[in-house]
Amino acid sequence: MTISVRAARYEDLPMLVRLRLTNAERHIQLDPAVYRIPDVETVRRHFEGVLAQGEVSGVLVLVAELLSEVVGMVEVVVMPDPPDHQILVPRRCAQIHTVVLDGYRGKGVGAALLVAAEQAASDRGISHLYGGIFAPNTGAVRFYLAARFGESGISLRKGLRGAGSGD
Repeated sequence: MTISVRAARYEDLPMLVRLRLTNAERHIQLDPAVYRIPDVETVRRHFEGVLAQGEVSGVLVLVAELLSEVVGMVEVVVMPDPPDHQILVPRRCAQIHTVVLDGYRGKGVGAALLVAAEQAASDRGISHLYGGIFAPNTGAVRFYLAARFGESGISLRKGLRGAGSGD
């Protein structure tokens, strides 16, 4: 079976929403205190805006098709440059988020999406891609490591009591 990857189009909107919600359900299984299922209408409006604005939105969405059915997507989200007062060297970077429907995992769909995303990002002058992965998501860690992503630091978190903390 041939996997094709292309830019998302307006007619893909229902599948983009489905993929986002599928991803949310998978992440809730990892930690329901950290992840949530977003409102369907809010997700729809987000993708409508991204598709309407195109690259001006700072988000590139590619979809993978197998037998003319959308079975996965990757989002390349351009990150802002660090401000001049910070110590980081400015580089055009982006976050990457890959989602593949359960029945199509392990069939090369995610790999095809990553290859296409890397090329599209490079074509747009992006020099680094970052995959922010929740540590217990061992499948995603293995997937990105197999795609030659390397560790780039440690993200530490400390919950604080008070407004918005859930305590």
